[in-house]
Amino acid sequence: MALPGFRDFYPADCAFRNAIFAKWRDVAHRYGFVEYDGPPLEPLDLFTKKSGQEIVTQLYNFTDKGEREVALRPEMTPTLARLVTARHKDFKKPLKWFSIPQVFRYERQQKGRLREHYQFNCDIIGEAGLEADIELIALVIDTLRAFGLTEKDFVVRLSDRQFWTDFMNERNVPEEERYAVIQAIDKSEREPREKTAEKLGRLATEVFAILDDAGSAKSERLDTVETGLRYRGLPDYVKRDFTVVRGLAYYTGVVFEVFDRSGEFRAIAGGGRYDNLLKNLGEVDLPALGFGMGDVVLGEILKGNGWSPHHGQSGVYVVIADEDYRAQAMKIVQELRLQIFDEAVDYSLQPSKVGKQFQTAEERVFEFAVVVDSQVTDGIVEVKVLATRQQTKVAIENVYSHLMEKRGERYRRG
Repeated sequence: MALPGFRDFYPADCAFRNAIFAKWRDVAHRYGFVEYDGPPLEPLDLFTKKSGQEIVTQLYNFTDKGEREVALRPEMTPTLARLVTARHKDFKKPLKWFSIPQVFRYERQQKGRLREHYQFNCDIIGEAGLEADIELIALVIDTLRAFGLTEKDFVVRLSDRQFWTDFMNERNVPEEERYAVIQAIDKSEREPREKTAEKLGRLATEVFAILDDAGSAKSERLDTVETGLRYRGLPDYVKRDFTVVRGLAYYTGVVFEVFDRSGEFRAIAGGGRYDNLLKNLGEVDLPALGFGMGDVVLGEILKGNGWSPHHGQSGVYVVIADEDYRAQAMKIVQELRLQIFDEAVDYSLQPSKVGKQFQTAEERVFEFAVVVDSQVTDGIVEVKVLATRQQTKVAIENVYSHLMEKRGERYRRG
């Protein structure tokens, strides 16, 4: 049995997970992002330097055999900062990097939150202009659209962390009280208004007026971002919402969180601009922004929508109708495996009745069956389209071209 908060991935689960990864990679590549990775185990101080000692209670951390204080990564941003700090001069800016790490947090399990998950991280480093913010938010939207989700399924709630900084500057809020104000705003939707008002003190009336009517507050940054998304045909996916401040202290500008329209789940994704973090962590002064999208909440939403990684039949099953010709069948299997790179070519490892072999092929949703029997001595096999039961005698050297021809007919029909 897996540990609490951890998952086993049986073949169907693994196929579902890998199909999500494939979509993530496809959209990231279309946006010009390149993939990177890092180790799952990092020095503990890499995370405490960013988030303070209090984060240790949420980590899987220990002293290793070299007496080093280490932790399983709870997020990817500190690793990204370490990598960029070490070799930032080697890369032309801006960097557009993505990763799909498994991350770990020791925290209370709840719907949509486990103690491990995979996370799609996309970051743009070295670009201060708001076009980068627009690009990143468009990437979030198109990633979810790649799974068939629409503006009726999710919304990107936009906010501006700098707006609240300016708000506190104008009201002379002491520096040591500012993080508490941000935290109160961040939790305002989840706590009774009276409790939030108590935390905000003299600011409560003004803050509530802004939270209740986001349109009454001015933010040129959000105006620019919303205009840019409108030019891309994406205005129906976004909504201005100043309750979104991203509780982490390092955000500096436009921030956002993505929610399902039903409100049933936790945030699907979240991120924003963190222009000072690389300087604080690695003494490299580069503007940066990014987001993370976990596989747990997204997976629950996709399952609820009936999304499946299986997109019809594919692959070839070689049916050995006569065991006397298994050797010839193995040669055909191996040749097809050299020619067909992206789909399965399989067969029964043990002697089996022909009917059972066909049953296996259909249960596993193969598209074609190649039947090997005594005709193989004349250089002939039979190719069967499993969906239509259409069967054709084909010369062995023409099997691959025949399969591709049949596939072309299916594409033309549908």
